Amino acid sequence: MSTASTERIDSQRPRILRLYNLYRVILGFGLTLLTSSALREGVLSVSDADVYAKASWIYLFINVLIALSLHRGRRDLHLFILAVLDIGMLGVIFYAAGGIGSGFGNLLIIPVAIGNVLLHGRIGLLLPALASLVLIYLTFFLSLTHPYIGQSYLQAGVLGAIYFAVAMFVQRVSRRLHLSEILAREQAASLASMEQLNQLIIQRMRTGILVVSDDQRVVTSNEACAQMLGRELPTGSKLERIAPELEQRLRQWQRNPSVRGTSFHSHSGGAELMANFKPLGENSKGSILVFLDDNTQVAQQAQQLKLASLGRLTASIAHEIRNPLGAISHAAQLLNESDLLSRQDLRLTEIIQQHSQRMNRVIETVLELSRRRPSEPQLLDLALWTSAFLQDFRAAHPATDSIDCEIEKEGILTRIDPNQLTQVVSNLCQNALRYSGEPGTPRTIYLRLYLHPDTQLPTLEIIDHGPGVASEHVGHIFEPFYTTENSGTGLGLYISRELCESNQARLECDSVEPHGCCMRITFAHPKRLV
Repeated sequence: MSTASTERIDSQRPRILRLYNLYRVILGFGLTLLTSSALREGVLSVSDADVYAKASWIYLFINVLIALSLHRGRRDLHLFILAVLDIGMLGVIFYAAGGIGSGFGNLLIIPVAIGNVLLHGRIGLLLPALASLVLIYLTFFLSLTHPYIGQSYLQAGVLGAIYFAVAMFVQRVSRRLHLSEILAREQAASLASMEQLNQLIIQRMRTGILVVSDDQRVVTSNEACAQMLGRELPTGSKLERIAPELEQRLRQWQRNPSVRGTSFHSHSGGAELMANFKPLGENSKGSILVFLDDNTQVAQQAQQLKLASLGRLTASIAHEIRNPLGAISHAAQLLNESDLLSRQDLRLTEIIQQHSQRMNRVIETVLELSRRRPSEPQLLDLALWTSAFLQDFRAAHPATDSIDCEIEKEGILTRIDPNQLTQVVSNLCQNALRYSGEPGTPRTIYLRLYLHPDTQLPTLEIIDHGPGVASEHVGHIFEPFYTTENSGTGLGLYISRELCESNQARLECDSVEPHGCCMRITFAHPKRLV
């Protein structure tokens, strides 16, 4: 028998023994009642009343004593001795009651059956053999001591055969039950293991998983969902309170499931999220499964496609534009050196030179963007990096330019390419100084490095106190070639955002009261691979 089957039997032994001892105590009381001649008259005709009375009372006393002392399952030897004792005592009562004619031989079926429930194999089949021997021997001995009592050896043999049949039947049924229980336990363990594995997979998924009930309360969620929404999602909380933007998308989907929802930000500085919904079960009024995806990777893939297209475009037009542009610029230089030109014509040549240089800067910037090497992110201490950056930046600018910095604490880490970060922050600081005043005048910008209180993500802000960005320009400042200056190329902020997205960081623009502009970089978590 397998170990699992043995353990199952051991766990059921106390209960089976309690029921068996309850039966034996009740049987003992019933047998002792028949020791009274008044109660026995017309029911049982005993051959030896004195032996019957003593055996019945001893049987009752032993059963009560065993029932009171039985607190746990016994070993196979104990169970075998108990069954043998039961067969022996019932055999004595069978003899005193008059043998086969009394019908007490049927009482031996119960200990044989119970013994084979708890004891299997050869030791179990030993019990019907002992019961059969006891029955036949006592029948033969009774025929010698009480010849006037008719004895039927055929009935004794039939009872013996019944004992063996019951033992084998019980063993067979018990074995099948044990195998069924083992199979059920293995399947239950397999289902539990599968459920645990599914839970682990769901918790480790980068896709946010959220189950919402029909009244829009949170049923369950994984870690990725909490990280994307920037807050814990306690079970039973209202979705409207913890994620109003997501709740709004859910209502839109419920009104028209065929319309694809728009992306959203769960909080300031949060990732751009896309929500997909699917009802659980056939009833659309039941729970709803919500999938949250971070559009960062999609944006990176789109960026790579844009860069590839831009690279092919610039490669094809560089030769067609730069050569004529160089010829125009060279011709303007030659005209500017001529003594025959009037002052008005010289001014026109200067305009040609200025716009030629501007067009050349645009081409150089686009070529630099298309040829940009892939990012090489590494674990970076932003506090140390910011201090080193400010030291170099201040040294390259006049003393009239003031850069204040506030670092919340040391050891703020992220994963990013330090060279690309230098390019981004340098461009943002240059823009902030340019909008803070004219060169040579006192200009002040402010840098702030901290951990966002909601997401615990590293955040760097570059703040100026200039005129700020007009509301009609806020949605376009990160678009390529969009500029509000005549001398600008409109690619600085676009390239900065592209560099941030390639490192899974986010660049956003926000206004500052009463006036000014804040460029905010939200970096990736240091444990997140870029």
